[in-house]
Amino acid sequence: MLSIRPEYEPQIVGPPVPIVFCHHIVLCYSQDFYVSSRATFYGNPDSLGTPTGACGFGEYGRTVNGGEVSGVSRLYKNGTGCGACYQVRCKNPQYCSEDGVKIVVTDYGEGDKTDFILSLRAYTKLAHPNMAVELLAYGVVDIEYRNIPCQYPGSNLMFKVHEHSRFPEYLAIVILYQAGVNEITAVEVWQNDCQQSRGMRRAYGAVWDMANPPRGALDLRFQVSGSAGVKWMQMRNVIPSDWKAGAAYETGIQLA
Repeated sequence: MLSIRPEYEPQIVGPPVPIVFCHHIVLCYSQDFYVSSRATFYGNPDSLGTPTGACGFGEYGRTVNGGEVSGVSRLYKNGTGCGACYQVRCKNPQYCSEDGVKIVVTDYGEGDKTDFILSLRAYTKLAHPNMAVELLAYGVVDIEYRNIPCQYPGSNLMFKVHEHSRFPEYLAIVILYQAGVNEITAVEVWQNDCQQSRGMRRAYGAVWDMANPPRGALDLRFQVSGSAGVKWMQMRNVIPSDWKAGAAYETGIQLA
């Protein structure tokens, strides 16, 4: 607890899978206005994120976006906010750069009236060149932030089988490289035997799980919500019949 450069490279298994859009709604939105708040930072020896963040991203949560990541409190939204991207800039013109830093939410954390607990690398990016030491001395700074689309050039949406999964009786997945600004609010598995969908549980953060999943290759569908509406997207055979804990499966699509 506590566009975007993809630094984490999971084990990718299998070819891209077919995808079905269940509703034709364009979901493209960014927040044009800034919200005032405060930010602080946490320190790791490598100044990156933590692999034990509350979103459940693991190593991806440490290195995604070059380690320019953050824990949040109010914006965590019981895990729905995991993977969201924000532009954060501090307000002291003497020390703070105009553009600030673009971060990915990978953890939950509460500070002294702060919305963001930034990795050390992200926090120092708030500053003008050669001004990071002065900004670090403040510890907590006044900031403004806005929600922006996540961008992962060259990386498609992936489903990673969480390391705690146990084949074949327990399946947990985490969604990686979720581009755009929309939230995934539900995930379902299609059951061929009874021809109906079965919902997965949000275990915590960005981790969805299910006991006794159907056998065979799995079709997943997930609900995407944004300011323009809600739609369901379905991907066929996205997880193979012999799925393995720790493996990540390529979808061949990007959410924009």
